[in-house]
Amino acid sequence: MIDANELRNGTTFESDGDLYKVVEYSHTKPGRGLATIRVKARNLRSGSLIEKTFSSSARVNDVRLDYHDVQFLYADGDMMHFMDLGTYEQPAIAKTVIEEAAPFLKEGMQVKLTFYEGEPLDIDLPTSVELKVVQAEPSVKGDTATGVNKIVTTETGLEVSVPAFVEVDDVLKVDTRSGEYITRA
Repeated sequence: MIDANELRNGTTFESDGDLYKVVEYSHTKPGRGLATIRVKARNLRSGSLIEKTFSSSARVNDVRLDYHDVQFLYADGDMMHFMDLGTYEQPAIAKTVIEEAAPFLKEGMQVKLTFYEGEPLDIDLPTSVELKVVQAEPSVKGDTATGVNKIVTTETGLEVSVPAFVEVDDVLKVDTRSGEYITRA
């Protein structure tokens, strides 16, 4: 058991028989009375988002998670397939559970897979990934001086706002936490 005060972004806890990962966290201390902790959390089995409010004295069940290095193999309909680099097992996760990470995954990429009692639940992406641009509007001469941005589509289908000088076949470094362009690779 952990105090609700210890819940932060990325913390995993159990409540009402389901596992949740904190996506947003806020701590409110009114003038009088107990502080309240509000969290927006993702259900790790169904992928749905919920909002929960706890008093500062509340306690929640923390969970012990295992992490395995895996390689992303392919997406098949609603499932994402991985290969454990240690055991060569091939766990699969529903696309709805990891929908925020799916646009950053490309075949052969290595990530960390989170397991709870042998069940794959979530993935941890690196902070940045390199993605190839497959569709971009051509730049207009003179636009580069004004700091104009345009939207390009990468090999995984992710749309990114980039400077006007980026063209098709360029490789971009993209931040996986925000989905923003960092630099050309």
